[in-house]
Amino acid sequence: MAQHGKRYLNALKLVDEDKAYPLAEAVALAKQTATAKFDETIELHFRLGIDPRHSEQQVRSTVLLPHGLGKTVRVLVFAEGEDARAAEAAGADIVGSDQIIERIQKENWLDFDATLAVPAMMGRVGRIARVLGPRGLMPNPKAGTVVQAADLARAINELKAGRVEFRNDKTGNLHVPVGKASFDHQRLVENAQAVLDSVQRQRPSSVKGAYIRRAVLTSTMGPGIHLDIGGGAV
Repeated sequence: MAQHGKRYLNALKLVDEDKAYPLAEAVALAKQTATAKFDETIELHFRLGIDPRHSEQQVRSTVLLPHGLGKTVRVLVFAEGEDARAAEAAGADIVGSDQIIERIQKENWLDFDATLAVPAMMGRVGRIARVLGPRGLMPNPKAGTVVQAADLARAINELKAGRVEFRNDKTGNLHVPVGKASFDHQRLVENAQAVLDSVQRQRPSSVKGAYIRRAVLTSTMGPGIHLDIGGGAV
Protein backbone atom coordinates (compact mmCIF):
# COMPACT_ATOMS: atom_id res chain seq x y z
CA MET A 1 0.00 0.00 0.00
CA ALA A 2 1.31 3.47 -0.87
CA GLN A 3 2.50 5.59 2.04
CA HIS A 4 1.19 9.16 2.00
CA GLY A 5 2.82 12.15 3.63
CA LYS A 6 1.38 14.42 6.30
CA ARG A 7 0.36 17.09 3.79
CA TYR A 8 -1.71 14.61 1.75
CA LEU A 9 -3.30 13.07 4.86
CA ASN A 10 -4.31 16.50 6.13
CA ALA A 11 -5.87 17.30 2.76
CA LEU A 12 -7.69 13.96 2.75
CA LYS A 13 -9.43 14.88 6.01
CA LEU A 14 -11.25 17.65 4.14
CA VAL A 15 -12.82 15.22 1.66
CA ASP A 16 -15.75 12.92 2.37
CA GLU A 17 -14.79 9.80 0.42
CA ASP A 18 -18.39 8.53 0.52
CA LYS A 19 -19.86 11.68 -1.01
CA ALA A 20 -20.30 12.65 -4.66
CA TYR A 21 -19.81 16.42 -4.84
CA PRO A 22 -21.49 18.90 -7.20
CA LEU A 23 -18.91 20.34 -9.61
CA ALA A 24 -18.64 23.79 -8.04
CA GLU A 25 -18.13 22.31 -4.58
CA ALA A 26 -15.58 19.80 -5.90
CA VAL A 27 -13.58 22.58 -7.56
CA ALA A 28 -13.48 24.56 -4.32
CA LEU A 29 -12.21 21.45 -2.50
CA ALA A 30 -9.61 20.70 -5.16
CA LYS A 31 -8.23 24.23 -4.81
CA GLN A 32 -8.25 23.95 -1.02
CA THR A 33 -6.38 20.63 -1.04
CA ALA A 34 -3.76 21.76 -3.60
CA THR A 35 -1.16 22.69 -0.99
CA ALA A 36 2.08 21.73 -2.75
CA LYS A 37 4.79 24.36 -3.22
CA PHE A 38 4.16 24.51 -6.98
CA ASP A 39 1.06 25.48 -8.94
CA GLU A 40 -0.68 22.12 -9.17
CA THR A 41 -2.69 21.06 -12.20
CA ILE A 42 -6.36 20.31 -11.63
CA GLU A 43 -7.43 17.18 -13.52
CA LEU A 44 -10.56 15.19 -14.30
CA HIS A 45 -10.28 11.40 -14.31
CA PHE A 46 -13.02 9.19 -15.73
CA ARG A 47 -13.78 5.50 -15.39
CA LEU A 48 -15.72 4.71 -18.57
CA GLY A 49 -18.09 1.84 -19.23
CA ILE A 50 -16.44 1.02 -22.55
CA ASP A 51 -14.59 -2.02 -23.82
CA PRO A 52 -11.31 -0.50 -25.07
CA ARG A 53 -10.55 -3.66 -27.04
CA HIS A 54 -13.23 -2.64 -29.55
CA SER A 55 -12.34 0.09 -32.03
CA GLU A 56 -15.91 1.39 -32.15
CA GLN A 57 -15.79 2.05 -28.40
CA GLN A 58 -12.68 4.22 -28.40
CA VAL A 59 -13.26 7.67 -26.92
CA ARG A 60 -11.04 10.29 -28.55
CA SER A 61 -11.66 13.94 -29.24
CA THR A 62 -10.59 17.46 -28.35
CA VAL A 63 -12.10 20.19 -26.21
CA LEU A 64 -11.38 23.91 -26.28
CA LEU A 65 -11.10 25.05 -22.67
CA PRO A 66 -12.74 28.47 -22.25
CA HIS A 67 -9.86 29.69 -20.07
CA GLY A 68 -6.95 27.63 -21.35
CA LEU A 69 -4.52 25.60 -19.25
CA GLY A 70 -2.45 28.43 -17.82
CA LYS A 71 0.69 27.59 -19.73
CA THR A 72 2.50 28.53 -22.94
CA VAL A 73 1.95 25.88 -25.61
CA ARG A 74 4.78 25.31 -28.10
CA VAL A 75 3.26 24.09 -31.37
CA LEU A 76 5.22 22.05 -33.93
CA VAL A 77 3.80 21.87 -37.46
CA PHE A 78 4.97 19.24 -39.93
CA ALA A 79 4.86 21.01 -43.29
CA GLU A 80 7.07 22.18 -46.14
CA GLY A 81 7.01 24.68 -48.99
CA GLU A 82 3.96 26.94 -49.10
CA ASP A 83 2.35 24.99 -46.27
CA ALA A 84 5.37 25.69 -44.04
CA ARG A 85 5.23 29.37 -44.83
CA ALA A 86 1.51 29.39 -43.97
CA ALA A 87 2.27 27.70 -40.63
CA GLU A 88 4.98 30.23 -39.80
CA ALA A 89 2.67 33.11 -40.67
CA ALA A 90 -0.02 31.58 -38.43
CA GLY A 91 2.28 31.62 -35.41
CA ALA A 92 3.67 28.08 -35.20
CA ASP A 93 6.70 27.87 -32.89
CA ILE A 94 8.48 25.19 -34.91
CA VAL A 95 7.92 24.27 -38.56
CA GLY A 96 9.74 21.54 -40.44
CA SER A 97 9.67 18.29 -42.33
CA ASP A 98 12.39 15.67 -42.85
CA GLN A 99 15.03 17.40 -40.71
CA ILE A 100 12.66 17.66 -37.73
CA ILE A 101 11.45 14.08 -38.20
CA GLU A 102 15.04 12.83 -38.26
CA ARG A 103 15.90 14.78 -35.13
CA ILE A 104 12.94 13.30 -33.26
CA GLN A 105 13.80 9.83 -34.53
CA LYS A 106 17.52 9.93 -33.73
CA GLU A 107 17.68 12.22 -30.71
CA ASN A 108 14.24 11.61 -29.17
CA TRP A 109 13.87 15.41 -29.31
CA LEU A 110 10.52 16.48 -27.86
CA ASP A 111 10.87 20.17 -27.06
CA PHE A 112 7.25 21.00 -27.95
CA ASP A 113 3.79 20.56 -26.43
CA ALA A 114 1.50 19.91 -29.41
CA THR A 115 1.79 18.93 -33.06
CA LEU A 116 -0.09 19.54 -36.28
CA ALA A 117 0.54 18.14 -39.74
CA VAL A 118 -0.74 18.80 -43.23
CA PRO A 119 -2.04 15.62 -44.94
CA ALA A 120 0.88 15.44 -47.39
CA MET A 121 3.32 14.97 -44.50
CA MET A 122 1.59 12.08 -42.76
CA GLY A 123 3.39 9.35 -44.70
CA ARG A 124 6.70 10.61 -43.35
CA VAL A 125 5.46 11.55 -39.89
CA GLY A 126 4.32 7.94 -39.52
CA ARG A 127 7.98 6.97 -39.13
CA ILE A 128 8.03 8.55 -35.68
CA ALA A 129 4.61 7.36 -34.52
CA ARG A 130 6.25 5.12 -31.90
CA VAL A 131 7.92 8.18 -30.37
CA LEU A 132 5.01 10.62 -30.60
CA GLY A 133 2.08 8.25 -30.04
CA PRO A 134 2.70 7.21 -26.41
CA ARG A 135 3.09 10.90 -25.49
CA GLY A 136 -0.15 11.95 -27.16
CA LEU A 137 1.74 13.97 -29.76
CA MET A 138 1.05 12.02 -32.94
CA PRO A 139 -1.07 14.05 -35.42
CA ASN A 140 -4.39 12.34 -36.06
CA PRO A 141 -7.38 13.35 -38.21
CA LYS A 142 -9.86 12.25 -35.51
CA ALA A 143 -8.23 14.61 -33.05
CA GLY A 144 -8.24 17.49 -35.51
CA THR A 145 -4.45 17.66 -35.66
CA VAL A 146 -4.12 16.75 -39.34
CA VAL A 147 -5.34 19.87 -41.11
CA GLN A 148 -5.31 21.53 -44.49
CA ALA A 149 -3.04 24.57 -44.91
CA ALA A 150 -6.09 26.84 -44.98
CA ASP A 151 -7.02 25.64 -41.48
CA LEU A 152 -3.57 25.94 -39.90
CA ALA A 153 -4.16 29.40 -38.40
CA ARG A 154 -7.35 28.28 -36.67
CA ALA A 155 -5.78 25.04 -35.38
CA ILE A 156 -2.64 26.78 -34.09
CA ASN A 157 -4.66 29.47 -32.34
CA GLU A 158 -6.90 26.87 -30.69
CA LEU A 159 -3.93 24.86 -29.41
CA LYS A 160 -2.32 27.97 -27.97
CA ALA A 161 -5.63 29.07 -26.44
CA GLY A 162 -6.14 25.78 -24.62
CA ARG A 163 -7.44 23.06 -26.92
CA VAL A 164 -6.87 19.73 -25.20
CA GLU A 165 -6.90 16.30 -26.80
CA PHE A 166 -8.17 13.35 -24.79
CA ARG A 167 -8.36 9.63 -25.43
CA ASN A 168 -9.08 6.58 -23.30
CA ASP A 169 -6.23 4.40 -22.16
CA LYS A 170 -6.12 0.62 -22.52
CA THR A 171 -8.06 0.14 -19.27
CA GLY A 172 -10.96 2.37 -20.33
CA ASN A 173 -9.90 5.34 -18.21
CA LEU A 174 -9.65 8.94 -19.34
CA HIS A 175 -7.47 11.70 -17.87
CA VAL A 176 -7.95 15.37 -18.81
CA PRO A 177 -6.34 18.51 -17.31
CA VAL A 178 -8.71 21.42 -16.73
CA GLY A 179 -6.42 24.18 -15.44
CA LYS A 180 -4.17 25.27 -12.58
CA ALA A 181 -4.95 25.51 -8.88
CA SER A 182 -4.13 29.23 -9.11
CA PHE A 183 -7.08 29.79 -11.48
CA ASP A 184 -10.04 31.49 -9.87
CA HIS A 185 -12.95 29.25 -8.95
CA GLN A 186 -15.28 30.17 -11.81
CA ARG A 187 -12.64 29.67 -14.52
CA LEU A 188 -11.95 26.16 -13.24
CA VAL A 189 -15.67 25.35 -13.03
CA GLU A 190 -16.22 26.48 -16.63
CA ASN A 191 -13.19 24.57 -17.92
CA ALA A 192 -14.24 21.40 -16.07
CA GLN A 193 -17.82 21.71 -17.32
CA ALA A 194 -16.54 22.01 -20.90
CA VAL A 195 -14.61 18.75 -20.45
CA LEU A 196 -17.58 16.97 -18.89
CA ASP A 197 -19.86 18.07 -21.73
CA SER A 198 -17.34 17.04 -24.38
CA VAL A 199 -16.73 13.59 -22.87
CA GLN A 200 -20.46 12.95 -22.59
CA ARG A 201 -20.94 13.88 -26.26
CA GLN A 202 -18.39 11.24 -27.25
CA ARG A 203 -20.43 8.33 -25.88
CA PRO A 204 -20.07 5.44 -28.40
CA SER A 205 -23.42 4.25 -29.70
CA SER A 206 -22.53 0.62 -28.94
CA VAL A 207 -22.04 1.23 -25.20
CA LYS A 208 -24.81 -0.29 -23.11
CA GLY A 209 -25.56 0.76 -19.55
CA ALA A 210 -23.50 3.36 -17.69
CA TYR A 211 -21.05 5.24 -19.90
CA ILE A 212 -19.33 7.39 -17.26
CA ARG A 213 -19.10 5.07 -14.29
CA ARG A 214 -17.12 7.46 -12.14
CA ALA A 215 -15.64 10.94 -12.47
CA VAL A 216 -13.03 12.25 -10.04
CA LEU A 217 -11.55 15.74 -9.74
CA THR A 218 -8.10 16.05 -8.22
CA SER A 219 -5.02 18.20 -8.06
CA THR A 220 -1.57 16.86 -8.96
CA MET A 221 -0.70 15.98 -5.36
CA GLY A 222 -4.14 16.03 -3.77
CA PRO A 223 -6.82 13.43 -2.99
CA GLY A 224 -9.53 12.42 -5.43
CA ILE A 225 -12.93 14.10 -5.11
CA HIS A 226 -15.84 12.10 -6.50
CA LEU A 227 -18.17 14.09 -8.73
CA ASP A 228 -21.93 13.95 -8.84
CA ILE A 229 -22.44 13.77 -12.60
CA GLY A 230 -26.17 13.09 -12.45
CA GLY A 231 -27.59 11.91 -15.75
CA GLY A 232 -24.14 11.74 -17.33
CA ALA A 233 -23.51 8.37 -15.66
CA VAL A 234 -26.37 6.53 -17.35
